[in-house]
Amino acid sequence: MPGKIKLIADSGSTKAEWGLLGAAAPGPYKTQGISPYFQTLDQIKAIFTQELIPQLPAGVHIDEIYFYGTGLSQQKNIEVVSAALRAVWPDSYIEVDHDLMGAARALCGHGAGIASILGTGSNSCFYDGTRIKKNNPGLGYVLGDEGSGAYLGKKVLQYYLYNTFDEELIGKFDEKYSTNKDEILENVYRKPLANRYLAGFATFLSENRGHFMIENILEDGLNDFFFNHIYKYRESWTTSLHFTGSVAWHFRDILKELCDLYELPLGRILRTPMEGLIEYHH
Repeated sequence: MPGKIKLIADSGSTKAEWGLLGAAAPGPYKTQGISPYFQTLDQIKAIFTQELIPQLPAGVHIDEIYFYGTGLSQQKNIEVVSAALRAVWPDSYIEVDHDLMGAARALCGHGAGIASILGTGSNSCFYDGTRIKKNNPGLGYVLGDEGSGAYLGKKVLQYYLYNTFDEELIGKFDEKYSTNKDEILENVYRKPLANRYLAGFATFLSENRGHFMIENILEDGLNDFFFNHIYKYRESWTTSLHFTGSVAWHFRDILKELCDLYELPLGRILRTPMEGLIEYHH
């Protein structure tokens, strides 16, 4: 008798990654991110039907769905995403949880550890192997998100708009982005999804590694994450620190340096949680 086919989703606010456990074509598949803070039920459903389903193997029957996503610590947001999933896959078992639980299961498996997300946004928790026992509050990109793509991208824009960058970096910025102060402020203060917009400027950092101003932004931004989040867990000194997300992956050398500097035990660093979630749900 064939095993169950499980659809596993890990969604940030910018992009979502999907895996099919038990299917001949396991993926990963990619769609735009799903955030019930910014999208309606119908918009989320449209992402499933227009972006995801055309990628899946024709006629595949999905028995179980495990969806981990941003903004899903609030019950009303869980209900929106659950309803959208049920509308498309009415016969499937559906479990919806927040992205931090997904990260914890992916990074720690069934063991204890500090699990941190450093992507478009940032978050962290102490996970005991079953449950999230402690979670420093996530304050979003305006008040918090230290070490995230949005946080680092905001620093890039500040350095550019304040004319703090030297001529070399200003020239590289102008060549790459062809923008101006008015356009930047319009996108940040008047248009939707400003966090995605800000995070888009973090790539400027990875493309210009080695310049002292770039390294300062990265070291200060990631150190802010350690100070405001990692330090708040006394377990940080006795259990491994694990990280996932694009920022964590691209700047993993700095995470290692900070862990060495503060004598903290570094664990896994995954580009995305999907590899770990496939292991967990196998």
